[in-house]
Amino acid sequence: MDNRVIIFDTTLRDGEQSPGASLNVYEKLEIARQLEKLNVDVIEAGFPVSSPTQFEAVQRISAEVNAVIAGLARAKEIDIKAAYDALKEAKRFRIHTFIGTSDIHILGKFGDERYGKSLADKRKTIVKMAQDAVAYAKSFTSDVEFSAEDAGRTDIEFLSEIIEAAIESGATTVNIPDTTGYTFPWEFGNKIADLRKRVKNIDKAIISVHCHDDLGLGVANSLSGIENGARQVECTINGIGERAGNASLEEIVIALKVRKDICKYYTKINTEEIYNTSKMVSSFTGIIVQPNKAIVGENAFAHESGIHQDGVLKNRQTYEIMTPESVGVTKTKIVLGRHSGRHGLKSRLHELGYRVSDKELQVIYDQFVALADKKKEVFDDDLRILMGDQALASNQERYELDYIHVTMGTTSIPTATVRIKIGDDFIQESATGDGAVDATFNAIERALDISSKLESYNVRSVTSGRQAMGEVIIRIREHEHSFTGRGVSTDVIEASAKAYIQALNQRQLYLEMKEEEDSFNRSLSDLSQAV
Repeated sequence: MDNRVIIFDTTLRDGEQSPGASLNVYEKLEIARQLEKLNVDVIEAGFPVSSPTQFEAVQRISAEVNAVIAGLARAKEIDIKAAYDALKEAKRFRIHTFIGTSDIHILGKFGDERYGKSLADKRKTIVKMAQDAVAYAKSFTSDVEFSAEDAGRTDIEFLSEIIEAAIESGATTVNIPDTTGYTFPWEFGNKIADLRKRVKNIDKAIISVHCHDDLGLGVANSLSGIENGARQVECTINGIGERAGNASLEEIVIALKVRKDICKYYTKINTEEIYNTSKMVSSFTGIIVQPNKAIVGENAFAHESGIHQDGVLKNRQTYEIMTPESVGVTKTKIVLGRHSGRHGLKSRLHELGYRVSDKELQVIYDQFVALADKKKEVFDDDLRILMGDQALASNQERYELDYIHVTMGTTSIPTATVRIKIGDDFIQESATGDGAVDATFNAIERALDISSKLESYNVRSVTSGRQAMGEVIIRIREHEHSFTGRGVSTDVIEASAKAYIQALNQRQLYLEMKEEEDSFNRSLSDLSQAV
């Protein structure tokens, strides 16, 4: 049996069924193109009969994407014909038809007596409907997949019977879905192994698995299915899908790749496109990837603990079982926080261009720890301020915000008045602007008779709640030099003013130091000429 595992991506069908994740035709087409770059084998593009938009999306993807394109259809002729009409322009396409097979599904969906009075009669009807659906789909394409919906809770004898009948009718792939995420890995694996023993014509079809994550076992069940004979796995990017979602494509693929020491199975996925694909799907669906999500979460290659940072910086393999580059992430992320050690701090400072001795590092580290205790994460701009990148000690500040008053409204021009203390003097000025922050900056510049180039302006919440502290970090530029200011307040306008004045303080100190240096050099030159 071939050890290659076919990746059947159902992000655009089952994944789109996540609440609130509806995609338009353009978005589905863009994701399909990215899935092609990812090199998935089969793209389930949608459920054509369900809506005109679904039909159009499948049709457009079929015409423009080269992977095998699949369309879903119930075991009904109208569904199957719609799927064919949407798929027929594809270079290669598959019709995927399904019907419920568990007793719960049969008695619920097919409870009407026209399907049979007893459960046994209803089962016979279900088998006949499956056979007819597969045969009809086979009249359009040689590539037909049959799914026994809720196979995870289906009696093994009946499941074997209907799978055998579907293969006899022409199904080339038979899917065994754990539709409700009900089974345990050992239980699901045994079900796949039992089918291989019970279904006499199983060698004529590829066994597929489609596992949901209701108990958090979707990936584990999929891997168990592969281990027991499945050679196609149905999954989604970021694990999105109905309810708790589907088995995550990236987790399955990378698990097979990382554990080659005990796992002989492989895929043809271009793993370096995983992160890009994850970001695209998240952006289009609006479903945020949780930070601690395996493989693609923001923390998947992030380290805050000092012990972990020290280990990773010395040898990545101490705490990383794969490289971030292998999944398309640019690099390991060293997160600086209260748990970080000196090695992690020194490494980040080195990346920012600072060279510090061990003695200097100890002083800086003490200041860093004090700052980290107040913040969840210390950012690069915080480190620049901490390092005194043209920064001022409190007794060196030239300018100090004494007062600020802002008026604004939907029908009025934003106006700011500031009073700034310079030594023992106070200067007050007012200005208008395109918004409260702009007006405040204009007033500060007018008071100090300064004009600067704003290079960056960032706002973030330091705490939570309605009275959250807002932190503003500003960077201004003076020729080839930049100056950073930081302000914190429950009022973001006040925080902005403080940050801007701190940056201007840095700028002023730099100009004064430069003037002193130029003056010294001139004096030295004059002395040299006199001698």
